[in-house]
Amino acid sequence: MDNDFTRPIFTTSSPRTWPELLTLEQTAQILSVSKWSLRKWDNEGKFKAVRVGSHRRYRKEDVIKAMNEGI
Repeated sequence: MDNDFTRPIFTTSSPRTWPELLTLEQTAQILSVSKWSLRKWDNEGKFKAVRVGSHRRYRKEDVIKAMNEGI
């Protein structure tokens, strides 16, 4: 197994440590909302997720925008 020790550890308070596509769980932690709220907002078109197979992912830029401007 090849470990990448150069990548910073993910922290909710530091966007530079975030991957370009965030998981549902990571996004919920960052925005301090429930996973159910994120799913609902995605279904309503209020805060859209990117589908990777059957999984939701959220663009880093969209999460930062939501933090700054609100959802």
